[in-house]
Amino acid sequence: MTYCVGLLLDDGLVLASDTRTNAGVDQVAIFPKMYHFEVRGERMITLLTAGNLAITQLVVNRLREAIKKDEGPHLNNITSLFDAASLVGDEVRFAFERDAEHLKNHNADFSASIIVAGQIKGEKPRLFNVYNAGNFIEPSSETPYFQIGETKYGKPIIDRVIKHDTEMMDAVKCLLISFDSTIRSNISVAAPIDLMLYRKDTFHGDCSQRITENDPYYAVVRKSWSEGLKSVFHQIQNPDWC
Repeated sequence: MTYCVGLLLDDGLVLASDTRTNAGVDQVAIFPKMYHFEVRGERMITLLTAGNLAITQLVVNRLREAIKKDEGPHLNNITSLFDAASLVGDEVRFAFERDAEHLKNHNADFSASIIVAGQIKGEKPRLFNVYNAGNFIEPSSETPYFQIGETKYGKPIIDRVIKHDTEMMDAVKCLLISFDSTIRSNISVAAPIDLMLYRKDTFHGDCSQRITENDPYYAVVRKSWSEGLKSVFHQIQNPDWC
């Protein structure tokens, strides 16, 4: 399993993914789940992937091969992020046609979820969530984010904090708390965490960071959040039912 989050803010995008993959308790490895496609000054597109690693890598590799061949539409020549999400959806469908029956024969499910985020010159930053079937949605103004993978443990803090006008650094703190909550409750999600900030109209991934378990700032966030929760908990009045 994995955990990825994409936030669409007034100032741009904040994206994060863990790097753990596992096929049982004795087969744990680190693989990136964040992939960048960029034409400096013209477009920046990032994919966050969850699900079967072989499927998502197939999708990403075919998208890269299309750019190399430069035949037909690809991520470096389409004119909108909607078109980018459509291309990703097409590749998910291709993977399903190729592999779904074989996976079923081996008692395995076809599983792939992909967040498509970025900006192409001529439009604002956008965010899409591409599903197993290759179809996709955009976020709403009330819910300006998507999560994929192991979503439930990290969702409450995002729901309470993230709005369109949230400052980027506040969003970073929120995401790190969300990841810490998920990591504490689910062994299939773990650091390092890949984090990227994209400021609108820069057409470049401004800040990319790999956050390890021993990262000093991450340690501060984890400690402060844990101690703060305990402090607030003890300040809440006890019930007088009995």
